[in-house]
Amino acid sequence: MGFDAEKYRLNSTAGFEKIVLVIGIAGLAISFIGYFVNGDQFFHSYLTAYIFWLTLALGGLFAVMLHHLTGATWSVVLRRIFENIMIVLPVMALLFIPLFFGIHNLYHWSHADAVAHDHLLQQKSPYLNTPFFIIRAIAFLVIWSLFARALYKSSLNQDAGYSENQIPRMRRISAFGMVVFALSVTYASFDWLMSLDAHWYSTIFGAYVFGGSVLGIMALVTLICIWLRGRNTLTEEISTEHYHDLGKLTFAFAIFWAYMAFSQYFLIWYGNIPEETIFYQHRWVGSWKAVSLMIVFGHFVVPFFIMITRAAKRNLSMLGIMVVLLLLMHWVDIFWLVMPNLHHHGAHISWMDVTATVGIGGIFLWVFLKQMRKNPIIPVNDPKLKDSIKFENI
Repeated sequence: MGFDAEKYRLNSTAGFEKIVLVIGIAGLAISFIGYFVNGDQFFHSYLTAYIFWLTLALGGLFAVMLHHLTGATWSVVLRRIFENIMIVLPVMALLFIPLFFGIHNLYHWSHADAVAHDHLLQQKSPYLNTPFFIIRAIAFLVIWSLFARALYKSSLNQDAGYSENQIPRMRRISAFGMVVFALSVTYASFDWLMSLDAHWYSTIFGAYVFGGSVLGIMALVTLICIWLRGRNTLTEEISTEHYHDLGKLTFAFAIFWAYMAFSQYFLIWYGNIPEETIFYQHRWVGSWKAVSLMIVFGHFVVPFFIMITRAAKRNLSMLGIMVVLLLLMHWVDIFWLVMPNLHHHGAHISWMDVTATVGIGGIFLWVFLKQMRKNPIIPVNDPKLKDSIKFENI
């Protein structure tokens, strides 16, 4: 993979693109075969994989909007990487289509006979019904895609030629977008994950999913930067100072995610209401107990005690290990949210969990690499670019 340091362009990623595209298509094709083997398992596996990759794309959108709203300098050199991740959202919208056919396999509330014999589901039916669910899903995916495309187009226009109205425009889009993002991500979390068990509810659930999303994107971008550095790309532009700040944000959102997770658990434990405690009871049965403990230690305890030090954030080998662990734990966290609704008595990993994750991931990375090749990999005409490259932590 060559790199033109003057134009900040990757000369070729075609080899990587073909590899991940073939892997993605093969993974999805094998997964779809699984539909005929076990439809319920297929849709639960596909939902787990889809939410994992979607949350990373949404994290990219959030990071770009946050960058514009704060007017940050240090992250300018990283902005295009976040943008190339968020622009996967229109493709992720298309990859949601199979889930429309799995509504009855996934959601108990979608069965008319179940609603007829369940008073609680009857009360929730004005919101939890198939037509309205589909309308909301389409609305969420279209909204996210439009914001991503608007910000990406503005960023590329800046590359073509800087003008003073570009930064205020991106800030205005981000200001409105951040409010819409918060609401849409919250309701999408309720719809696609929390309603898997429509009898359970948590008002903090949206913030919990959001925390995992941002933690995941910080880990992924850090890993991408380390990967680029290993191929002599952006070695001068993305310095130890930038890795340090990425490490600090990863550390901060590991704590934020843990705070949301503990707050949700503690309030439910303290209230001791059967309708609420059932969620954790299902995840403390059989081998689900081991998965729950794995998340506690792998998603928070271990990263916290290692990344709390300044040295760990500036050591790329240690930082790389931690972000890989956190990405893995992010997948396990989504798996933990979805699969107990199918496997009630213990954790079970299906081959479809692997193929669906690899399949969607291959398409995700193919789009990302394609965008990395098409345009400069840093915003070349951003007025703060030089200061961002020279950035130093105080």
